[in-house]
Amino acid sequence: MLQEEPLSPILTLFHKHYADRPDVFIAGGGFVMYDEFDGNKRVAPDCYIAFDVDNAGIRKEMPNFWVWKVGKVPDFVMEMASRSTAANDMGRKRALYQRLEIPEYWRLDHTGGDHYGQPITGERLVNGAYEPYEIHTDADGSVTCYSAALDLVFSWDEDSGFDLLDPVTLQSIDQIVTERAGRLVAEAQVDTAEARADTERQARQAADARADSAEARIRALEEEIERLRRQR
Repeated sequence: MLQEEPLSPILTLFHKHYADRPDVFIAGGGFVMYDEFDGNKRVAPDCYIAFDVDNAGIRKEMPNFWVWKVGKVPDFVMEMASRSTAANDMGRKRALYQRLEIPEYWRLDHTGGDHYGQPITGERLVNGAYEPYEIHTDADGSVTCYSAALDLVFSWDEDSGFDLLDPVTLQSIDQIVTERAGRLVAEAQVDTAEARADTERQARQAADARADSAEARIRALEEEIERLRRQR
């Protein structure tokens, strides 16, 4: 599948970004089953995300996402362009996602626009119809577009391809996650060092207490010996 190579890094970033959210379900395959009584009514987005759901429970039902069991449609769907699927992504699938009232529909074209006309297309549901998000193109040809559902910025440039950015700092999510992991390791190392130092301090205090107790016993014994000597 030609979409797998450009899709895989984006899926990895999604999983990294939402790693501590058990209420977020992310999938890069399988069917969204949307009719309880007709198993043929299904659609296979390249990627989809649902918020405020039981991630672990849904995964037991994989590879499919059963809308009537989950209680909602995905909040976000995304297609990755290929020559054979582009027309369907922009036509039948778009109409179906709109009819299912999926809040956001995104299309990413790793060729820069050969299949979809532009690298990034994001649309949100407004009064039952999809309306496009504004796309920002810089002088160097790089493109960014904000997703309200994810509170993230999609970016694309010819050299590095797609990325996910923090909407405030425009820092790569991958860099943020890596730096956070580094801080957690450093903090754990500090905690370990502090715990070791505390253990050593307690050991020294216990040794000092034992030494003081031994000295006190020796003094008491010496005083008792001296008293007995005087009595003789």
